[in-house]
Amino acid sequence: MCAAERNEDGLTAIRLTALLTAFEPGDDVLGISELARRTELAKSTVHRLVGHLVTTGLLEREGTSVRLGLKLFEIGQLAIRQRGLVDAARPYLADLREATRNTVHLAVLEGTEVVYLDILRGPDAPTLPSRIGGRFPAHATGVGKAILAYIPESEVEKVIAAGLARVSPRTITAPGLLRKHLTKVRGEGIAYEREESAVGVVCAASPLLDAGGRALAAISISGWADRMRTERVAPAVRTAALTLSRTLQ
Repeated sequence: MCAAERNEDGLTAIRLTALLTAFEPGDDVLGISELARRTELAKSTVHRLVGHLVTTGLLEREGTSVRLGLKLFEIGQLAIRQRGLVDAARPYLADLREATRNTVHLAVLEGTEVVYLDILRGPDAPTLPSRIGGRFPAHATGVGKAILAYIPESEVEKVIAAGLARVSPRTITAPGLLRKHLTKVRGEGIAYEREESAVGVVCAASPLLDAGGRALAAISISGWADRMRTERVAPAVRTAALTLSRTLQ
C-alpha cells in the first residue's frame, strides 16, 4: 500500500468517526444535510459514507434520514461486559496459574472463533500462539468446545456449516465427532483439548454460564501433553468456573 492510499484510508476512518459521533443526546434521526453541517463534510461525501455505515449495520435508515444502528449498541454492550468480565475473572485466573504453573485463558465466542480476553502465561507452559485479542477456530480449542456445548444448537450448526478446518493433525474435523464431544462436555462441565490446536499441547476448560445456563465465556488451563494431566487440573478449572459464574449472575 502506497503512502497516498494509507492517507486516504486514514482520512476515511476519520470521516466515518465524525459521522458516528455527530449524533448527540436526544437525537433520534438526522438527515444528510444536518450530518454534513455538523461534520463540515460535503453532502456527496456524507451520502457515500452513510451508505457504507448502513450496509455494515452501524446506521439504519428512517425515510431520508438515518439513526444509530443496533450494531453499535451490541458492540457497546460487548465492550462493557468484556471489561467487567476480565476484571471479575482475573483473580481466579491468577489462582489457577499459581496452583498449576501453566497458562490460563479467558475467551468468548464470536462467530466461529474464540477471542481471547485475558491470558496469564505460566512458567512451566509451552509457548502458545494465543494472544489477548487474538482469535482461534472454536472447534479446535478447549474454551471453544466448552462454550459450544452450552449455546443453542442452531449456533453450533453455523460453526459446523462454516467448515471444521484442520489446525493440527488431531483437530476434530468430523461434524458427528464434534457433536459427540459436545454432548460429553455438557454432561461433565469440562472440555478437554488433546493436541487439537497444537502438537504437544493439552487443555482443560469449563464454561462461564449465565442464569439461564448459556455460556458467556470459558476459562482454561493449557500445558505440555507430557507434563500436565488434564484430569488432575480439571476439577480446579470447573470449580473456578462455577464460582465465577455465580459471581457474574
